[in-house]
Amino acid sequence: MSEIDTVLMQCREGVATLTLNRPAKLNALNYALIDRLLLLLDRIETDPAIRAVILTGAGERAFSAGGDIAEFSRSVAAGPDYAVRDFVRRGQALTARLEAFPKPVIAAVNGLAYGGGCEITEAAHLAIASERAIFAKPEINLGMPPTFGGTQRLPRLAGRKRALELLLTGDPFTPERALEMGLINQIVPHDELLPAARALAQRMLRHSPLAAASILTAVTRGINGSIGEGLLIESEQFARMAPTFDLREGLDAWLARRAPNYAGAWSRAAAAK
Repeated sequence: MSEIDTVLMQCREGVATLTLNRPAKLNALNYALIDRLLLLLDRIETDPAIRAVILTGAGERAFSAGGDIAEFSRSVAAGPDYAVRDFVRRGQALTARLEAFPKPVIAAVNGLAYGGGCEITEAAHLAIASERAIFAKPEINLGMPPTFGGTQRLPRLAGRKRALELLLTGDPFTPERALEMGLINQIVPHDELLPAARALAQRMLRHSPLAAASILTAVTRGINGSIGEGLLIESEQFARMAPTFDLREGLDAWLARRAPNYAGAWSRAAAAK
């Protein structure tokens, strides 16, 4: 398998579906897969025709079983500097990229989401899980903490005590528990997973892509600050939107009682092109 084949991309109706494609390895996150996924996200960000991303796994068994331990162990054997550079920084760059991505990212969790697969789910803006999904934070079984952001994002999503139970035991947990903790938004029958993710994406695509990006930025930047800092970020995002064609179009459409026709444009001149 070439590096290009480790992540497949399909674009349809403004939505890019990215499929982690190492089913024989339970879609384990090797270095080539992470690098490929980051490259595709870079391309998607600058493509105005793509307005949302669905991230899922190939095969029937796994979304992703986490990091590729065989590959990672070679970096560990080379020394901590190599392990941090090759594995930790790469994985953290991926989850940070997903979390801060300016277009909605939906994780469609089709099976095992262990370790790094769970951390991708934590970082995604939204997540829908198949009834067959199963989650775990098993890094402690290897004698290590999570390294792709799991010690930071899971407590923020689930609360300190619930997160620590999962982090310190490594026990698997069900999609029902993931839903109750706020890790996912919805559980659906397995065969309805991708249709449900696409339907959710289309509900968001009705709206201004500039407004969506502003909301994502305000939430991502503001959630870890004080309420005062968050409100300032919110105000800044509104100020950026105030002169845009899309806000004017939204207001005009509301006043005229018609459907808005957003252009994703910062100005009326840009919308006319």
